[in-house]
Amino acid sequence: MVSMTVRDIQPPLRTLYALYIEPLCQKYGITRTEFDILLFLANNPKFDTAAKISNIRYLAKSHVSTSLKSLEKSGYIVKSSEESDKRRIHLCLTEKANVIVAEGRKKQYDFTNIVMDGFNAEEKSLIHSYILRMKSNIEKYLEEHMQ
Repeated sequence: MVSMTVRDIQPPLRTLYALYIEPLCQKYGITRTEFDILLFLANNPKFDTAAKISNIRYLAKSHVSTSLKSLEKSGYIVKSSEESDKRRIHLCLTEKANVIVAEGRKKQYDFTNIVMDGFNAEEKSLIHSYILRMKSNIEKYLEEHMQ
């Protein structure tokens, strides 16, 4: 029996996700990175700086910067600086972004249902716990080796 790894599922999973959300990106004239940033900000409002988006989502700073300029120009985000440190720029979604976020969340929910089709509730719970354990292992390793 050949052993499956996380690496084996990543390419088809990414391909499926890209194909699944592409119509939404086309509908609103945004790139995949812009879509990811909008959903990230909606789902993680406390991580509202370009640096945090880049670090947490493992996106190149140049891609984040370019995407943020486009999102601001399109009216989907606004930037504001801290009173105590004008160099620290915070990002906030505008009401215009709410429609994309709502449709994007629905797409993500439906995508999860496609991937999890055929799994019963117990299996889904086990998969969830395994993913959380893997995430914990990764974070622990990174914490120990990135200092």
